Amino acid sequence: MYKRMIINQLESAAKQYPVITITGPRQSGKTTLAKSTFVRKDYVNLESLDNRQAASLDPRKFLGQYPNGAIIDEIQHVPELLSYIQVIVDEHEIPGEFILTGSHQIDLHNAIAQSLAGRTALLKLLPMSLLELQQAGIQGTVDENLFKGGFPRLYTKEIDAVNFYQNYSQTYIEKDVRNITNVKNLLDFQKFMALSASRTGQLLVYSTLANDLGISTQTVKEWLSILEASYLIHRLPPYFENFGKRIVKSPKLYFTDTGLAANMIDIETAAQMARDPLRGHFFENLVVLELIKYRLNAGRTPGFYFFRDNHGNEVDVIYKTGNYLIPIEIKSSETFSEKLLKGVKYFQSLVSKRSPRGYLVYAGENEYEIGNIRVINYRNIGSIFEE
Repeated sequence: MYKRMIINQLESAAKQYPVITITGPRQSGKTTLAKSTFVRKDYVNLESLDNRQAASLDPRKFLGQYPNGAIIDEIQHVPELLSYIQVIVDEHEIPGEFILTGSHQIDLHNAIAQSLAGRTALLKLLPMSLLELQQAGIQGTVDENLFKGGFPRLYTKEIDAVNFYQNYSQTYIEKDVRNITNVKNLLDFQKFMALSASRTGQLLVYSTLANDLGISTQTVKEWLSILEASYLIHRLPPYFENFGKRIVKSPKLYFTDTGLAANMIDIETAAQMARDPLRGHFFENLVVLELIKYRLNAGRTPGFYFFRDNHGNEVDVIYKTGNYLIPIEIKSSETFSEKLLKGVKYFQSLVSKRSPRGYLVYAGENEYEIGNIRVINYRNIGSIFEE
């Protein structure tokens, strides 16, 4: 069991809410986190067909087996249980009575909104962050981090990364796809995933994806929603404001784990990653997800955007906090040059005092302070929030 940074939020929420719901992609460590934190709680997994049928056929009898509450894994399989849980927690008023986990974003959130609004704390657990790996004594090179990703099982069991991700794709993604929607041709969906992985860190143009695959734009949007519902991708929205210029309005596409994306485009070693023409985009993907993980582990919504106008001025991430807009540029280079600060300086000139600080996150070890811009190593992005 690796220490997860979200545990402080989990323990705090369990003192305030009768239900805690932990969501996130499969194999991100939700079950391990719940069982290790609430060791005295009974545990039941709704992935088991027997448990699922028992819960569906007689919800009251099923929940009656757990008079002191329980950890219920993959609750999205029997969403009708949530209405019965609502009645129980309203009667008992006991903090931390039920701990729920789920891997399907849309189904679960809709059911919770109807049954447990105001009664549950929602926490999202993504694969392990670089900080969590570092605290566990695991510190790879940039290319090793990009290639291997952060799924805990890769480190606890020392499984071959290529085998893990191939099995992950076949066992979980195809299974979830069938559960969420009726995709007639899984081979086409796999091609779609590979093409999406090749676009990581880039603008998401639905029509281009559709043309490359020979499918409709509407199908592309539906399939992206499936990946998003399974917590496998993240769409970063553009930042809008009246700057007197035309602003790009398409989102940017990122995978929740660079190891999964690398496997989708047949990268089989860290050395191969080092030579791949998409390495810079994968590095950007890594840093963006590290930023998101930091906020989620603190129990906060991410609050991240990107900026790009039609003149080619851009910043990879805009962190909006209150009225402040913090530009964060990401470069995979290990060598610093002031030319790398161009986008940050341009954005700061647009928003003036609303951007008191800017950042360049890169792969180099040396860190600098240049005016109101800090240049930091990608492992130290936590300092952005500590400031």
